[in-house]
Amino acid sequence: MYAILDIETTGGKYDEEGITEIAIYKYDGKKVVDQFISLVNPEKEIQPFVVNLTGINNAMLRTAPKFYEVAKRIVEITEDCTIVAHNAQFDYRILSTEYRRLGFQFQRKTLCTVELSQKLLPGKESYSLGKLVRSLGIPVSDRHRANGDAQATLRLFKLLIDKDTSKTIIREAVKTDLQQQMAPKLLDIVHQLPTNTGVYYIHREDGEIIYIGKSNNIKRRVNQHFTGSSSKAKRIQREVVAVTYEETGNELIALLKENEEIKQNQPILNRSRKRKLFSFALFSQPNEQGYISFYIDKVSAKNTLTPITTFASIHEAKNILYRLADEFMLCHKFLGLSEARKNCFNYTVKKCNGACISEESIEEYNQRATLAIEKFSFDSQNMILVDHGREIDERSAILIENGVFKGLGYIHLNYQLSNVDILRTLLTPMDDNPDVRHLIQSYLRKRKVLKIVRF
Repeated sequence: MYAILDIETTGGKYDEEGITEIAIYKYDGKKVVDQFISLVNPEKEIQPFVVNLTGINNAMLRTAPKFYEVAKRIVEITEDCTIVAHNAQFDYRILSTEYRRLGFQFQRKTLCTVELSQKLLPGKESYSLGKLVRSLGIPVSDRHRANGDAQATLRLFKLLIDKDTSKTIIREAVKTDLQQQMAPKLLDIVHQLPTNTGVYYIHREDGEIIYIGKSNNIKRRVNQHFTGSSSKAKRIQREVVAVTYEETGNELIALLKENEEIKQNQPILNRSRKRKLFSFALFSQPNEQGYISFYIDKVSAKNTLTPITTFASIHEAKNILYRLADEFMLCHKFLGLSEARKNCFNYTVKKCNGACISEESIEEYNQRATLAIEKFSFDSQNMILVDHGREIDERSAILIENGVFKGLGYIHLNYQLSNVDILRTLLTPMDDNPDVRHLIQSYLRKRKVLKIVRF
C-alpha cells in the first residue's frame, strides 16, 4: 500500500518551515482507495517567493485547520503505507518535523520518484516534476499546488511501476506487508484478487516470485492453483504467502508481460517457458514458373528463410492456409493443399483464377499473394496496436517500428499516440524476439484490437 503525497510549505530556514497545504492519495497498486486534501494554517508568515510560486497567501490560510487538527487523519491514511513523493526526503522531513513539534514520532518507509525515475527513465534532461511529466505527456494541472502535484506524482508512479519489469518495487512491498501481518490463508489471498484480465505473481515468504501467470480472470486462475493436485500446484500451496497482480486491460498485453517477466525473473516454477512457444512456421518463395508459393515447415536452425508467421501446431497452420485461399483467392496447389496434376478443385468451383494451369498471369496472382503475406507479417512495418486499457479513459499501446517490437504502455490523451517520440518514452521497453512476434501475430489472427495506427 502506498501514500502518494505532496506538501507545500511556507519556505524559510531549514527545519523552521510550516506546512501550508497537503494532498495524500492512498494507492493499493491498482487504484486510489482513499484521499485527503487540505490547506493548513502554518501559524507563521509565508515567504513572498512562495506566495508567487504557489498562489497560496496568508489570507487564504486564516480559517484553515492547524496541523494538530489534521495530524490524526494523516496518521490514519498513511498507516501501513510506504510514502511516495517526488523528492521524498524533503516531504518526509517536513512531515516528521511537524509531528516532532507535537511530541509524536512519525515513522514510515519512503520511495522517491526522482530516484526511481533516474533508474527507470534514464537520459532525461531534467527530473524536476514539472519538466519530467511534460516530457512524458502526463497531464498536470495546478502546478506547485499540493493536489495538482500529488496527482502528477501518482500518474508518474503508475508509469514507473509499469516500467519496473524486475518487480523490485512489488517485492519490497510484499516484504513490508509480511513484516506487518501473518501470512494469510489461501482463501484470504483469493478473496482480495480481481476477476479481471492481467498478470499475477505468486510470492514466497522472502518476497521472491516463484510463479508468474496470466489470465482473463485472475481470481479464478489462482483459485485453480490453490485447489489443484499436480506437483506444481501442491508446491504453490505450500510456499505461497502472497499473490500480487497487474491488471492489463486486455489479453495481448497480459501475454506479452507474462512472457517478458518470466524471462527476466526466471521463477522456479515456470520451467516450461524455457522452450519456444511455437513449432511450425509459414514460409513463401517463388516456384519454377515464378508464382509465389506457400509452405509450412518445422522451425529449425537449418531453415534460414524468414518466416511469415509462426504457429503452435500443424493444425493451426493448415487452418491459416485455407483462410488465405478463401480470402485472397489463392490456388490450393501453391499452398500445398492439393496434389492434383492439373487444376485444383477450387478452380472448378470458381474460387481460383487458374494460376495452377497458367490461366492467370504471374503478376496478378503474385499481387494477391503479396497482400496475404503483408496481412500476416509485420516485417518492416511501422504501427501502433491500440486496445482497451485498465480504466475507461485509458488505452494500451504496442509499438512496432521497422517490423521490430519496441515495447508497450498506456496512454490517456490522443496526442500521446500521435507523437511517437512521447509514446516511446511512455512505453516500457521490451526485447524483440521470436516468441514476442509469435504472440502478437497469433493474437491478431484470432482477435481484433481496437485500432491499428500506421505511421
